[in-house]
Amino acid sequence: MHELGIVFHIIRSVEDVARQNNVRRVTAVTLELGEVSGVLEDYLQDCWNWAVSKSDLMRGARLQVAVIPAKTLCEDCGMVYPTVAHGRTCPGCGSGHTHLIQGNETMIRDITVPQEEEPEPTDSSAPGEP
Repeated sequence: MHELGIVFHIIRSVEDVARQNNVRRVTAVTLELGEVSGVLEDYLQDCWNWAVSKSDLMRGARLQVAVIPAKTLCEDCGMVYPTVAHGRTCPGCGSGHTHLIQGNETMIRDITVPQEEEPEPTDSSAPGEP
């Protein structure tokens, strides 16, 4: 199950960014996940829920997944087509001289932190009073 390793890597990366930016709490992370990355989202979510419960900074943070569709380029005719529907054979010319150009990624897109509350004004004097 490489999903747990991916989750640990994401959490370490988010904790590093949080530390560099003086963030004390993370409420959500959005992950871009390629359609043919080999990562199973259900397992990823289970691993995420277990792992964030162990981190003070990340406890309760949601993992949101944005799927990146897989696309393949045909070297012979130049057609870009959906990989999952057609595999490695170009539906335009029938060539197998193709390569994946998108859809194998795993990238952190967003880190969400709580909004800071505005400090209450300390001056209670009426407008116009010194």
